Amino acid sequence: MSENGSPEVVVVTGASGGVGRAIAHAFAKRGAHIGLVARGEHGLTGAQEEVSSFGGKALVLPTDVADHEQVEAAAEAVEREFGPIDVWVNDAMATVFAPFLEVTPEEFKRATEVTYLGAVYGTMSALKRMVPRDRGIVVQVGSALAYRAIPLQSAYCGAKFAMRGFTDSVRTELMHDGSNVWITMVQLPAVNTPQFNWCRTKLPDHPQPVPPIYQPEVPAEAVYWAAHHHRREIDVGFSAVKAIFGNKLAPRFADWYLARTGYKSQQIQGMPVNGRPDNLYEPVPEEAATHGMFDSRAQARSYQLWANTHRPLVAAAVAGAAAAAAGLVRMSR
Repeated sequence: MSENGSPEVVVVTGASGGVGRAIAHAFAKRGAHIGLVARGEHGLTGAQEEVSSFGGKALVLPTDVADHEQVEAAAEAVEREFGPIDVWVNDAMATVFAPFLEVTPEEFKRATEVTYLGAVYGTMSALKRMVPRDRGIVVQVGSALAYRAIPLQSAYCGAKFAMRGFTDSVRTELMHDGSNVWITMVQLPAVNTPQFNWCRTKLPDHPQPVPPIYQPEVPAEAVYWAAHHHRREIDVGFSAVKAIFGNKLAPRFADWYLARTGYKSQQIQGMPVNGRPDNLYEPVPEEAATHGMFDSRAQARSYQLWANTHRPLVAAAVAGAAAAAAGLVRMSR
């Protein structure tokens, strides 16, 4: 619920599949009214039906987030239908799996426009409405790859690095102005989404996320939590924490390790890709879904995320354990 007791109004970009669709589910379970933004109307219609089944209400908004005018029109439509936007989630992304020298300028530009500029345009439309009201929150769906880039995804990694820098800049401006509008970022691990089925790839074998893999519901709950707590950033999954902090401690070792393993770990060996359609420029309706093809390998929970979002309980447990240990030492003496 929003501050006035009415259903929370939320916009989710990239809502036709994967993490975006799971985020829409998470808000729908709490009764939210949701603007579903993506290019593929087929996927959005399916997401709308699921939102209704979970107890929410949704508006289908076919939109190319790389076009600011379309994003602004979607924002206007949401407020016209549901009222003031409380939460805006930027999740839309596109990528090209290929060595950098095999990516064309047009492909690199397109992936950057969707993944980075899509978040910029979404944030613009959100803040244009939130700042005058002095309330609201923007959640950027980031990645551990916003800190530790990997081979074969130069466009995506570059866009996520840019998103993080842009978000930090905007956050400081809001703080300078004394605004009650908040902007946060959720850094994701590898997730079982359809992106590996519909992304553009020039690899010999089918692309895959680097294990360990999580189900989309895990980051979706993290995004919901981030939308209701003023945390600067949230890392999801121990693998994301390891990548982010490991890179800070030993970046040259990370370079060496990824140069040796990064190609093989991002492909399903012996599963060639044969001229399939991809969603870089047009949606692929038949692949629109919440989960990808890795259900049997994906984890449905993250103990690290639970600890991250329950810090007072964890601190109390640690303090209690320390006190008990100290007591045992005193007794032994």
